[in-house]
Amino acid sequence: MKLYSYYRSSAAYRVRIALALKGLDYEYVSVHIGKGQQFEAEFAAINSQGLVPVLDDGGSLIYQSLAIIQYLDETHPEPRIIPTDPVERNRVRSLALIIACEIHPLNNLRVLRYLTHTLKVTEEQKTAWYHHWVITGFEALEARLANDPRTGRYCHGDTPGFADISLVPQVANARRFAVDLTPFPTIVRIDAACNEVEAFRKAAPQVQPDAE
Repeated sequence: MKLYSYYRSSAAYRVRIALALKGLDYEYVSVHIGKGQQFEAEFAAINSQGLVPVLDDGGSLIYQSLAIIQYLDETHPEPRIIPTDPVERNRVRSLALIIACEIHPLNNLRVLRYLTHTLKVTEEQKTAWYHHWVITGFEALEARLANDPRTGRYCHGDTPGFADISLVPQVANARRFAVDLTPFPTIVRIDAACNEVEAFRKAAPQVQPDAE
């Protein structure tokens, strides 16, 4: 397998965690988003959206981080990342989607660049935008996690899985943008537990081949 990735991409970070939890080896192919390599012809032929991650599994190209993770769970079912029970599966998917649909897209690099380069907002306004959407999403996520007995050491029980894979990169981004995480003790606790797991440490941005 090949993973087209960028060390700072939180979507690629999710897939790296899943691959590490599964114990799967892969070739890391760096696409430097900061330098615009996602728009070059070679990568455009792989993904017309100009986004990472893309997983090449024996010539089959698999797109979108959450869909890639579900693909990995279907093709390499042990250890499980997503529960088999429909109600449990819905819970972890919904937690992951709070992050992947309600927080991350509004704070993606291309959105932040559009705010500053095209709409000409100030750096202070951009930061306020970022903080607003992270805090709004984390308030909902914290309530869901703190008030549900199915939350354990991790988002769902005592084994890391789909929701945790989505959570940890978003927390890392929040810290990078100096979001105050004090109001979110459950999120902070789960993030700390995840980062004690070797698979999460192995997937971290700072240890990737293209880290700067």
